[in-house]
Amino acid sequence: MDNRLLDMLVCPICKGPLELLRHEDGSRELACHADRLAFPIRDDIPVMLANEARSLDSSASGG
Repeated sequence: MDNRLLDMLVCPICKGPLELLRHEDGSRELACHADRLAFPIRDDIPVMLANEARSLDSSASGG
């Protein structure tokens, strides 16, 4: 994902900053720590829909 795009993106819910998460399996997500949500990135396209996000609280053991 282009760093310029990442700098422009904000959480669609709270408009807060997002952090790029890289997982061992090669998958990536954009995380909003304020809302405790992670938005998937599919084919280098961030899916910024609330109903597609997963809760960060449900994966306390991480990824």
